[in-house]
Amino acid sequence: MRDLVIVGAGGFARETAAAVAAINEVTPTWRLRGFLDDNEALHGRCPYLDVPVLDCVEAAGEMQAEVVVCVGNPHDYAARMRIVRRLALPPDRYATIVHPSAHVPAGCVVGHGSVLLAQVVLTAQVRVGAHVSVMPQVVLTHNDVVEEYATVASGVRLGGAVRVARGAYLGAGALVRESVTIGAWSQIGLGTVVLRDVPAGQVWAGNPARYLRPATSSDLPLGSNNR
Repeated sequence: MRDLVIVGAGGFARETAAAVAAINEVTPTWRLRGFLDDNEALHGRCPYLDVPVLDCVEAAGEMQAEVVVCVGNPHDYAARMRIVRRLALPPDRYATIVHPSAHVPAGCVVGHGSVLLAQVVLTAQVRVGAHVSVMPQVVLTHNDVVEEYATVASGVRLGGAVRVARGAYLGAGALVRESVTIGAWSQIGLGTVVLRDVPAGQVWAGNPARYLRPATSSDLPLGSNNR
């Protein structure tokens, strides 16, 4: 079995721990050693079953274990990128976690450090980049591309040949028309129906989707490549 630590101790981290347990029920693969979080008040506590918070995030670099970074939310969806940059680990240190109920056929690619939760479906020739979070019951159809650090919340449906650019956040239940591009570090509100391209660094919501505002400075990582 391979040793694993999860960076973060919030809801997504616990969901990933549950996915790891589900994987092990089918094929014993991972020895989950614990969570890492900078909130010292959590150290020694067990946010999921008997799995403890061991130490601060930097401890990942010293541990003989694979790592998966499970942080971020709609108010700070660049957090995962910041931690990956901060750790500066080589790509082969990052685990890819795919729930056993997810469907990932031959010809699809899932990058290192990415997480696919329960009942995710990739249909054909889908490419998921590094450090992507794909929540339960998402459907990614033929030729979709989801770039690094993106977050695809539960129940999202993408038509064919959609491109979700780097760091974009798609809220729960969003629907995206075929061949549409969601720009880098943009945010799509929950239940939104996207019928046309969304520029980088913008927040859109509604049915049909419409522009609401620029992504705030806390949403948009300064100094990053947002194209």
